[in-house]
Amino acid sequence: MRARRRGGSSTATRRGRRERRGVAVGKRIRRAIQDKGIDPQLVLCSSAVRAVQTWEAIHTGIPDGRRVGIEPELYAASAESLLERLRGVPNEVDAVLAIAHNAGIGDIAVGLAGTGDADTLERMQAKYATGGRATLMFDGRRLLLGWAGAQLVEFVVPRDLPG
Repeated sequence: MRARRRGGSSTATRRGRRERRGVAVGKRIRRAIQDKGIDPQLVLCSSAVRAVQTWEAIHTGIPDGRRVGIEPELYAASAESLLERLRGVPNEVDAVLAIAHNAGIGDIAVGLAGTGDADTLERMQAKYATGGRATLMFDGRRLLLGWAGAQLVEFVVPRDLPG
């Protein structure tokens, strides 16, 4: 026998609401990517179900012909592991989109962002929300990329996006 609090919701109901919210957020992220003209040459995506679902929701907002790697080693990767993976990207690749889990993806964004608008840096450091997107830029060879070596250009979370 399974007891449930009166007025509570079942696990399946909560999961359904979460999935509907995820689809809606994915559409908003896709529109924002299109509006910003974000054009990665390479997409690195964790093999986790939610990360792949995010990629599926946003991929139509990115021009065709981009290399996409669904990589099991990005599943629950630490910031240090993500940094090592980014250092391994060939230098001729100018723009990379990484889709992975918190805490790793938030930790690497915060760790790499050495400069940028102070309020935006503070907001990102306070909470890297699920579905957040940090745009970071750096000069030099990716192999030499290190902590605090990039500029935070933009930080957006789903609630910032038009609905």
